[in-house]
Amino acid sequence: MNVTVFNRSGISDWILQRASSVIMLAYSLTVASAVIPDTSYEAWSVFMTQTWMRGFSTLALLAMIAHSWIGVWAVLTDYVTVRMLGSLGERLRLFLLVLMGILLLVYLLWGVFIIWGFI
Repeated sequence: MNVTVFNRSGISDWILQRASSVIMLAYSLTVASAVIPDTSYEAWSVFMTQTWMRGFSTLALLAMIAHSWIGVWAVLTDYVTVRMLGSLGERLRLFLLVLMGILLLVYLLWGVFIIWGFI
């Protein structure tokens, strides 16, 4: 079963995982290229509060959320199963997926609040 959409194959998850990796790499390189020349708080603050950088940070946050969800889903559906854990497997997997979903939602909201300065 596909994580992102129930009626498609797993190829869409694979593509989304790879695309999110590229976005996170581009973000890391962008931040590193801006921070390495000048490590002062003022330079960091000016760089990170630009609208385009806030948008890019939000995109990177969404990419990290999607990447994490697909990865954890794949691991849990492969290793937390009825075959491996007996009758407990299905309930434990569902519990862990719900827990991960809640955590990722909290991280998303927290990240958006931090990036856009709502707090």
